[in-house]
Amino acid sequence: MKNTTRGYPDLHEHLETLKAQGLLLTIDEPIDKDAEMHALVRWQFVGGMEEKDRKAFLFTNIRDGRGRQYDIPVVVGAIAANRAIYSIGMGAPVDEIQAKWDRAIAHPIKPVVVDKAACHDVVHEGAALQGEGNGLDRLPIPISTPGFDSAPTLTATNVITRDPETGIQNMGTYRAALKAPDRLVVRMATRVGGAGGYQHYLKHQKRGDKWMPCAIVLGCPPYVAFMGPQKLPLGVDELDVAGGLAGAPINIVKAKTVDLMVPAEAEIVIEGLIDTEYVEPEAPFGESHGHVALEEFNMPMKITAITHRAKPVIPSYISQVAPSESSVIKRVAYEPLFLAHLRDALGIRGVKRVQLHEPLTGLLRVTIITIEKGTPRTEIWRALYGAAYFKGDCSKICIAVNDDIDADNADTLLWAMAYRMNPVEDVQVLAHRGQGHGPKRESDHEEDSTLLMDATMKGGMPPLALPKKEYMERARVIWEKLGLPALRPQSPWFGYTLGDWMPQWDAAAKRAVEGNYLENGRISEKQQQKGLKPETKFRPDTDG
Repeated sequence: MKNTTRGYPDLHEHLETLKAQGLLLTIDEPIDKDAEMHALVRWQFVGGMEEKDRKAFLFTNIRDGRGRQYDIPVVVGAIAANRAIYSIGMGAPVDEIQAKWDRAIAHPIKPVVVDKAACHDVVHEGAALQGEGNGLDRLPIPISTPGFDSAPTLTATNVITRDPETGIQNMGTYRAALKAPDRLVVRMATRVGGAGGYQHYLKHQKRGDKWMPCAIVLGCPPYVAFMGPQKLPLGVDELDVAGGLAGAPINIVKAKTVDLMVPAEAEIVIEGLIDTEYVEPEAPFGESHGHVALEEFNMPMKITAITHRAKPVIPSYISQVAPSESSVIKRVAYEPLFLAHLRDALGIRGVKRVQLHEPLTGLLRVTIITIEKGTPRTEIWRALYGAAYFKGDCSKICIAVNDDIDADNADTLLWAMAYRMNPVEDVQVLAHRGQGHGPKRESDHEEDSTLLMDATMKGGMPPLALPKKEYMERARVIWEKLGLPALRPQSPWFGYTLGDWMPQWDAAAKRAVEGNYLENGRISEKQQQKGLKPETKFRPDTDG
C-alpha cells in the first residue's frame, strides 16, 4: 500500500468547476430536506426551462420536517442536471463521450490501494450509530417525492458488493431507504438482466451465508460515480473501467468493517451487512420509470460503520418522472449504443440517428430512428426490428422518421404518423415482450408486446406550410426590435420543401413576395383549359 496523487478530480473539485462555469447555484436559505429540497430542484425540469438552463443546486442550510438542523451540505443535480454538467464530469464533449466509454471498457486501468484515505477522516462505529441524531439519522438525506415517499432515501449511490466465488467486486446504483440510525433497506433489481449485486446476493444465499458485506458510497469522484448507472457486462469491475475513463488508476482503500475496497476520495461510505435470510417492506418511492413504486419486500442492511471526509458533501439524484438527472445520464450513454448497433453490428444503411424519448416515458419505452430519405423499405424495417430487440427493457414502441422530424418534439412525431404512415402497411405488432423496468414487474409473469411504425415519407410531399426560413428570420429581427416577449422557437418554425415542388413555383413565390403577383396572373391566364374538372392537378411546363 502507498500514498499516491490523483489523476482525476474529486467531487469538491467538480463542484468548483461547475461554479466557475455558472452551472452551480448555492442556496443559503433554510431548506426543508423532506418537503422542499427535491420539489425546488424539480421545477427546473417541469417549469418550461430549456435543458441548457438547468443547474446543480448546493444546499448549505438544511433542516428536516421537525426543524432539526444539519451541518453537512447536499448537492442535487451535480452529475447530470443537463448535458453540459455530464460533459464536465466526463471530461469530454457530449459527442465524444461514447468513444471515451468504448476506450475505457477496452483499456481498463486497475485501481491502486492507498494507506491513507480522505473517506476515513471521520469514523463512526458502535454506540455512535445508535439513537436519534446518530448514525444514518445524522445525515441530511432528502425525501425524493414528497407526498408519496415513505422515507428519506439514498439515490446517488455506488453500492459495492463482491462475488463470493470470483472475488470480483460490483458497483451499482440502487436506492436505499433509511429505517433506523443503524438500518436501511436496499432495493436491487431482480429482473432478468438486473443488478449484479443481486447476483452476489443469490450466491451468498446458495452458500448458506447469513450476511452479504456491502458498502454504500456517496459522493465518489465523477468518473467513479458514473459507473453506478452504466450497464457493464457482469464480472467487469467498474473501478477498472473508471480508471480507463480517468486515464489513471482510481485510489481505493479497504473499508473499516467489511472486506471491500472503496474509493479513497469518497465523501461518505456506509458499511454494513445485508441480511440474506430476512426481507423487509420498503417504499413507496417515486421511481425513474415515472410511477411510484409501491411497497415491496427488499434487503435489510445492518450498518457497521459510517466513514466520511472532514467536510463532506452528500449528493442526491433528481430522478422520478423524466426528464431528470438519471434520464440525462442514461440518454447520453444509450443513444450512441443503439446507433452503433444498427449501423455497425447490423450494417443497416441509411440510419442517421437514434433517439430515446425522454419526457414521461423515461427512455425505456419509445425509440425514434431517423432514416435518410430514399432508404429502401427493407432497411427501414431491419432498423425497426434491430432497435426493438437490442435492449430488453427499451423500445416497446419504435418509430422510423426522416431527418426533418424533430424526435424531441412529440407534435412532429404525431405529424409524421398522421401524414406519412398507412397503418395497414406501415405498422407491425410483435408478441412476447417482457414488462421490463416499470410499474409492472416481470415477476408477475405478464407479457407485453412491441409496436413498430414506419412514419417515413414514401415519396415526395408538398412543402411545409410556413414562411421560408429567410422570411421568418427577417420577421424575428423586427420582433426583437419591437421588444416583444423572448422567443423560444419550436421545430418546425419555418417552411421547407419535401420533394413535391417545382422551380416554377419557387419563381412565382419570389415574384409574389416582390409585389409582382400580377405577372403570375398573366402567366396562369395563358394556361387556361376547357373541359377539365375543378381540382384537376396541374404541373407547369419545364420551360414555363
